[in-house]
Amino acid sequence: MRTVYFNGQLVPETEAKISIYDSALMFGDMVFEMTRSFNKKQFKLREHIDRLYAGVKVLRIPLKMTPEEMERACYQTMEANDHLFAEDDEHRLMIDVSRGLLGIYQGIEGLHKGPNVIIADFPLRWTVATMGALFDQGINAVITSQRAIPGHLLDPKIKNRSRIHYLMANIEAGQIEGDNNWALLLDPDGFVAEGTGDNFFIIKDGVVITPEGRNILRGISRDYVMHELCPQLGMPMVEKNIEAYDIYTADEAFMTGTPFCMLPVTSLNGNPIGAGMVGPGFNHLIGQWSANTGIDIVGQIQGWDAARTVTASGDAPTPYRFKSK
Repeated sequence: MRTVYFNGQLVPETEAKISIYDSALMFGDMVFEMTRSFNKKQFKLREHIDRLYAGVKVLRIPLKMTPEEMERACYQTMEANDHLFAEDDEHRLMIDVSRGLLGIYQGIEGLHKGPNVIIADFPLRWTVATMGALFDQGINAVITSQRAIPGHLLDPKIKNRSRIHYLMANIEAGQIEGDNNWALLLDPDGFVAEGTGDNFFIIKDGVVITPEGRNILRGISRDYVMHELCPQLGMPMVEKNIEAYDIYTADEAFMTGTPFCMLPVTSLNGNPIGAGMVGPGFNHLIGQWSANTGIDIVGQIQGWDAARTVTASGDAPTPYRFKSK
């Protein structure tokens, strides 16, 4: 059985539980990060931890654990679980930090006092199941009526669990006919913001363009494309406001996110983007990412899909989509 780092101890996954009186359950009052490995080596772990601690600071969660201690705990958790992973598996860490018990429940005996720190480790293939075909077919981005929450109301740069708007957008996108629909949220001014757990890019005349980092989560993968991959390939990179019109008239589009790295977006609301196919810009970027990490990113995810024997059931949402029966 996998083990979970839980407030300084490694416990069985089934025993990692927080109180019903925890502020996370009451208010979604917590910050979190989710990572991935390449060849079982963590990718940008410290960047994820630094973003986590920025959220801890802004939300004033009284966490005494240092970033260095958090990093060591992540590796400790991976080491404890690695023998349970298949040779071709990758580690998907889920780091949760909650504020802990609300004040009125502090007197209950037997409950953990103070913030909760939980680090789970499970196979990455769970998250990317069924995504293999998207590298060939592309995503149909669906602009939903559910808008992104602007930074002046709830700062999306803090990666928190108050994400009901993401879920509602996924539910709406899931009602659209077809299997490759992913939600794309606009901000209250009508500019493209982000997906429900991913950042959005277009390519126009060789220039890579992404929304300004204002009403979005500034993704680690987004940053990697902007500041490492594009310079490596000599591709100009711009942050600016994007409207739906800019997507319709773009040459290519794609999403970025930690588990899958990049996925092509070949249509918007069913209308083809460019030629309606995966474009050369996307292929250059994902190819360079694969070269940098020593993993064929597309081949790995498609290989997992080909070997998959268990399929999800029921109407429960996944992190990236919600498809009704």
